[in-house]
Amino acid sequence: MMNSSTSQTNRPLPLAGVKVLDVSQVMAGPYCCMLLADMGADVIKVEPPGSGDQTRGAMGFKMKGPDSMGFLNMNRNKRSIAINLKSDAGKEILFELAKDADILVENYRPGVMKRLGVGYEVMRKINPALVYVSISGFGQSGPWAERPGFDLMAQAMSGVMSVTGHGDGKPVKAGVPVADIGCALFAVYAALSAYIGAKNTGQGQYIDASLFDSALAFSIWDTSEYWGTGQPPVALGTANRMTAPYQAVKAKDGYFVMGATNNKLWQKLCEILARPDLLENPDYQTIAGRLGHREALITELEKSFANKDASEWIDLMLTEGIPAGPILDYPQAFASEHGKHRQMKIEIDHPLEGKVPNIGFAVKMQGTPQQIRRHPPLLGEHTQEVLEQAGFTSAQIESLRAQGAFAA
Repeated sequence: MMNSSTSQTNRPLPLAGVKVLDVSQVMAGPYCCMLLADMGADVIKVEPPGSGDQTRGAMGFKMKGPDSMGFLNMNRNKRSIAINLKSDAGKEILFELAKDADILVENYRPGVMKRLGVGYEVMRKINPALVYVSISGFGQSGPWAERPGFDLMAQAMSGVMSVTGHGDGKPVKAGVPVADIGCALFAVYAALSAYIGAKNTGQGQYIDASLFDSALAFSIWDTSEYWGTGQPPVALGTANRMTAPYQAVKAKDGYFVMGATNNKLWQKLCEILARPDLLENPDYQTIAGRLGHREALITELEKSFANKDASEWIDLMLTEGIPAGPILDYPQAFASEHGKHRQMKIEIDHPLEGKVPNIGFAVKMQGTPQQIRRHPPLLGEHTQEVLEQAGFTSAQIESLRAQGAFAA
């Protein structure tokens, strides 16, 4: 199952021996658990029989097998068991698995796990050292806690959508699910912190992670502007609240991005453009001045940028140490020389799909490089294996089956 892009060492992965119960669906929870799995944790994905994780059937195109490409990109390095947590027999299995688990991650609506009889208060009695992570749209408490919440709602209600786009009145969300991914990252950080604490004290804890809180936590510059000026920040397109010029600009053949973010770079930019008039203009002599006259400044710059293609300007700027780059689509980014060097597209052998492309590891660990140990699991693929490892006998497994543990 190893892909050729990861080197081998004799050292175990950092989370080898850590047992994680992934009782989550769709994105934030599964992505959080995949990151733990990539670092070596034994992640057991607990799915409802029949349908499994909702993401298995998502997206508007079909693969060879029943699972979507989205599911295949968020569930590598996991094992899947399919049990019905609405049945007493299914809960019995989860209780047994929790006895030696280190982390449990769930992302059902607040209160669902408690109503099922598998909430934190029940699970901590089974395993006091368990770190129990609940991911939700708006958190486990507060006036909005009971609302169904996805990334779109979190972006809208956290303020993120108010500063995304060009401020022309039509709402625009961030192109990638920043609330989902952000919450997954914060959940990993909290879970591992609590796990370390539990190793020292023997006591786990409950973690309440929400998409809303996570999206707000990303808004450093926007909220800083609000608290500093008293004015709600507005959408700036590709521009920046700290400095100018720092955005997409139009050249002869199209747009590129650049940033003359301090006075030294601003002077170099004016020299490259042969525009001493801009350098001498009192409106543009400070960062505050350039920010205050951004629209007029960009208009003047684009008059000069119109004389050459974007690639020419990028080369000129990079030669002078001014940050600049092309605007690539995803095929171009993955196919770029740098994207290939960074191994941001990897392939996984899958029993139904053959070679499945996956996004590569976002961080590179030199001592213990992440590895593809398992393909994204088929629904319930490891049920028998996991139960046997947990100590269930064949007779017990058949008894659980008769009691509806594995039935939809």
